[in-house]
Amino acid sequence: MNHSRRTVLKLFLLSGASLSLAGCFRREAVIPDNVDYYTCTMHPSVRSYDPHGKCPICGMDLVPVYKKGAMAQGPAMGASMGAGVFTVPVERQQQIGVTYTTVERRPLHSSIRAVGLVEYDTSRHWTFVARTDGYVSQLFVTSPGEIVDKGEALLSLYSPDLLTTERELVLLLRMRDQAKSPDVRDTPLSLIEAAKERLIQWNVTPDQLVSLEKTRQPEDHLTLYSPYHGIVQGIPAQQGMSVKIGDQLLDVADLSQVWVWAELYEDEMAAFRQGQKVAVTVNSFPGRIFEGKVSVINPFVDESTRTTRVRIDIANPDFALRPGMYANVELGREMGQGLTIPVDAIMPTGNRNIVFVDRGEGRLAPRAVRLGGKFGDYYQVLDGLTEGERVVSSANFLIDAESKVQGALKDFDNSDWKGAGND
Repeated sequence: MNHSRRTVLKLFLLSGASLSLAGCFRREAVIPDNVDYYTCTMHPSVRSYDPHGKCPICGMDLVPVYKKGAMAQGPAMGASMGAGVFTVPVERQQQIGVTYTTVERRPLHSSIRAVGLVEYDTSRHWTFVARTDGYVSQLFVTSPGEIVDKGEALLSLYSPDLLTTERELVLLLRMRDQAKSPDVRDTPLSLIEAAKERLIQWNVTPDQLVSLEKTRQPEDHLTLYSPYHGIVQGIPAQQGMSVKIGDQLLDVADLSQVWVWAELYEDEMAAFRQGQKVAVTVNSFPGRIFEGKVSVINPFVDESTRTTRVRIDIANPDFALRPGMYANVELGREMGQGLTIPVDAIMPTGNRNIVFVDRGEGRLAPRAVRLGGKFGDYYQVLDGLTEGERVVSSANFLIDAESKVQGALKDFDNSDWKGAGND
């Protein structure tokens, strides 16, 4: 009985050792001659000689890395099916998140965006300066930012010179009225016009001159009135202060129309032309779009920034836009229609742009394409694809990690590719 038990145990150990050796030999036997080793597409540092192994880091199936110059064997391993065509099994594509898109013809819309600064219209800005010596007797506005109507009194200025000139004008008017003959009447006319011109230069308005001519009452105070419905920008003058000729008194700006000076790069200048409509936004009014019109394109380019300036005129009846605000400018352009593919579908290789065309059943064919402009998330395709073809639209970086892609691209580069359809 003991002898038979020992015999059974010995046979069991021998059979286990045989199975273990057979398993080892079988594992070595299934490695193809053209495979160098197996690795993980997500972790290339992993190397294994087990064709059925899994990545110890992420648990994904290992893929073969072929020896230099060797071809993959069998369609499941990426056998040659034309220049550069290879296979990534559908299950594998699902694992790495490959998605597809169809080459479509769509409207091409581009936008040029720039930043700018809101400024007042210099033709609608008025600076009052003292044109005669005197004193500021009264301010009718007290601080910058006040809104004033056209013709509203701003300040009163006392001037002895004003009184002297108005007296001279009154005397000349009386001489003209008392003249007995036309010759005598013509004598003071030139002097009257000279006196009126001098008073106008001192900011006396035509209405004030008419009033003086009617009343014949000279005044020693000059009241300055706003020429616009606008905003007081600055008040350097103070009540009671002495002023000399040329001293700045007060600034008024009409903001019913403002300018935006935008900075453009030199390669964007060709897209702008006078009279073009552009959209302007500011952070102070989110969601509100101000419509402007290109008025001036500065032809000079800044040598350091390689930019030029464009002036955009904007109607601003509610004074929402204020000088000094930052503005965002956008010019939309309709470029017709064209074939397009998503930006993520392109894999640049340095000297060409590659897409992967779906050949069905997991087969992919690299194809070079010639691209036009970029329109948002799409590129225009000028050559290399036809409408309706399916291409890989995502996860190109994962596909690129597949060792078989490198071999496929190498075969593709060695083939005589001449255009779309040569898969």
